[in-house]
Amino acid sequence: MNKIKISAVSYTNTKPFLYGLQHSSIKDKIDLSLDMPSDCAQKLIDDVVDIGLIPVAATLNLSQWEIVSAYCIGAEGAVNSVFIFSNCDIKDVKRVQLDPESRSSNNLGRVLLKNYWEVQPELIVNASDYAQSTDAQTAFVQIGDRTFGKKEQYKYVYDLAEEWQKFTGLPFVFAAWIANKPIPEDFIKEFDLALRYGLAHRQDLLKELPQRADFDLEDYLMHKLDFDLTEDKKKALHLFLDYIKAL
Repeated sequence: MNKIKISAVSYTNTKPFLYGLQHSSIKDKIDLSLDMPSDCAQKLIDDVVDIGLIPVAATLNLSQWEIVSAYCIGAEGAVNSVFIFSNCDIKDVKRVQLDPESRSSNNLGRVLLKNYWEVQPELIVNASDYAQSTDAQTAFVQIGDRTFGKKEQYKYVYDLAEEWQKFTGLPFVFAAWIANKPIPEDFIKEFDLALRYGLAHRQDLLKELPQRADFDLEDYLMHKLDFDLTEDKKKALHLFLDYIKAL
């Protein structure tokens, strides 16, 4: 059998999945690449890979897609790694710099700005230094490991998963395991077993990760992230896609 080509996000939030894939027999059946979320999605769109752990917003660019795992990158409330950082209250923001590494989080920010906070700031793509702001009314979206320890640097910090839950009453799915073609059922079962193994061994994984004084990795991997793709998360995923289409 040809190896199944898989692209996965290279952030800390994916490391439990990677641990499972790398410590299970399935490692000999896959060709795994580690990418930024936006690149991960583009590889699936371009049919370079068969399965991607992609930002859910990117499914709108796929002519065919299906979820192939019972696991995801999600949160039931604050996730502590997807933010809008701001020097002023979100209601007074005039400009928002978007994160070049993210599709879903930029869209989540846009959905919340329009529908929850009911503001219409200018959205800036490819800002020269998007991940900081000294301007009083310029905020920015930032995701992933680059946000670790950054909450103390800004007066106003909005955790987008937490704000989504306030808005909808639902959890949020940032990324899901998506295929762009039919995948053999026996492979999917083995794939999920490998992911489950990684999740069951998060404490072992934590011993391998460099510790940080400014961020609680154990709390993040064990409590802030929620990896089960529940029915409520599926409902939230499709609701989010509907909001994006209406932007």
